[in-house]
Amino acid sequence: MKIIIAGAGEVGFHLAKLLSYESQEITLIDVNKESLAYADTHLDIKVIKGDATSIAILKDARIESTDLFIGVTASETTNITACVLGKQLGAKRTIARISNTEFIRHKDEVGFTKFGIDELISPEALAAAEIELLLNQSAFNDSYEFEDGALTMFGLNLSRTATFVGKTVKEAAEILPEIHFVPIAIQRFGTQYTIIPRGDTQFKEGDSVVFITSEGGAEELCRMTGKVNREVKNIMILGGSQIGYKSARDLSKTYSNIKLVEKDREHAIELADQLPDTLVINGDGRNVDLLEEEHISDMDAFIAVTENSETNIMSCLVAKSKGVRKTIALVENMDYFELSQSIGIDTLINKKLLAANNIFRYIRKGEVVAMTKLNNMNAELLEFKVKSTSKVCNKYIKDAGFPRSAIVGGVIRDGQAHIALGDFKVTEGDMVVVCCLPRSIKQVEKMFL
Repeated sequence: MKIIIAGAGEVGFHLAKLLSYESQEITLIDVNKESLAYADTHLDIKVIKGDATSIAILKDARIESTDLFIGVTASETTNITACVLGKQLGAKRTIARISNTEFIRHKDEVGFTKFGIDELISPEALAAAEIELLLNQSAFNDSYEFEDGALTMFGLNLSRTATFVGKTVKEAAEILPEIHFVPIAIQRFGTQYTIIPRGDTQFKEGDSVVFITSEGGAEELCRMTGKVNREVKNIMILGGSQIGYKSARDLSKTYSNIKLVEKDREHAIELADQLPDTLVINGDGRNVDLLEEEHISDMDAFIAVTENSETNIMSCLVAKSKGVRKTIALVENMDYFELSQSIGIDTLINKKLLAANNIFRYIRKGEVVAMTKLNNMNAELLEFKVKSTSKVCNKYIKDAGFPRSAIVGGVIRDGQAHIALGDFKVTEGDMVVVCCLPRSIKQVEKMFL
């Protein structure tokens, strides 16, 4: 697949790196010579210095034969313009990164596809949505929804008190008469290996386990793992960034006591005007005395989303030491993900990863409806729509030929979620969620063509 990425910033570079690992033909366009030089020396891609809204530059990148054009510069105007031009010049599909989430809310009304933009993404809006989902399910450290929550992915660490520690997957399934969750990936404590569980796979203390759940599955998981989905009432947000603002705005619709701490005085005043249901505090969130004055120990959740990853991590650790149960930190460095559990922060989120997950489904073969890469694990979670021509159509899962390094997590049929085991028959129109290791992705894709 030939892909052009406009913008060699954090999101663009990360996307180019991930896609180059997939042996895609990547061209990266940016006006910044230094950003391009770094990408050119570190990645196996083509780079072009210039403005992505220049027709000459787009033609130089061979836009007429491009399968996917992605505009992820810092300017949403540039991204929109470049996508419109790219589509007119022959790009098969275009994706624009935007910061104004009004565009996403009204995309059908405005009709962006009519003038050449197939998809709009906002990393900040994706991060805010992720935060809201994590607060709604406070017992878990990772989450992702399929089909508006018909099936939900949850990640957690198994403690010694978990009912099924020491048991195999098959033995654990026998504890409950009607199962509403299934494990799809396990990472052993202290290792970097991702295991796709089978019936004889044993759960061990300290395992990081990812589950797919249908309705009622989250409560069952909490009961069996000793986790408590405590109600969140009091929330403190550090940083009035776009993510901080969007999180405060969205969370204030559900939660009554939200405090937002912003260091810049003028920006804090602006935020106070824009967020009437949020208490905006002008101050440095790294100041422990300030946090104590604002009763941080009474907070149920602390969310650090400043532009500085280290500030976010350190402030979450301070919040944890003051008794805050749920901590979420925004980080830019992907290497920090491996440290999150060992240093005591509940969840780390990354805009680049969220944006990449959202875009990645367009390079997968078969009709991929949604996908996410599992945090800290070498596996992907893909949602396919079954066509009449798909190899899995009208077959039982146990007879469909899935490789051992892939597992079906669940099936959504007519809006109804099913935890699908081996004797479940897949039919046309089903939405099938599959977890697979990188080595089996191509084989799984072929099953849904």
